[in-house]
Amino acid sequence: MEENLKPTCKLLGEDGNIFSILGRVSRNLKEHGKDVQAKEVSERVMGSGSYDEALQIIMEYVEVE
Repeated sequence: MEENLKPTCKLLGEDGNIFSILGRVSRNLKEHGKDVQAKEVSERVMGSGSYDEALQIIMEYVEVE
């Protein structure tokens, strides 16, 4: 069950550039053994149509701190 929990990723107070955020999220997911999710979130964010949509996608994969 714990495998399905979203890892926590510190985003508040950090650089707000979407590429910087995506890099932190991707590293965080990989550190938690979620390589498939790291690739998936990257692909989905890169295909998103807006900054807000990209953040919504990211929040599906990690708990934002």
